[in-house]
Amino acid sequence: MLLGIIFILAGILIAIYPPLLSFVVAGVLTFIGITLISISYHYKKLSKHIDNPFIDFFIRF
Repeated sequence: MLLGIIFILAGILIAIYPPLLSFVVAGVLTFIGITLISISYHYKKLSKHIDNPFIDFFIRF
């Protein structure tokens, strides 16, 4: 419920002040990037202990 209220308020603020949309999108993209980096790092550490071909195929670096 709280997340819905936050989305509604964000939508109203974007309607009132359109340049806010760029800040919201930049924040979401930054959050997604940080999340993917942390997941990748975790799977790399995990792959040293567990042999999983899925991890080896998709996360090579």
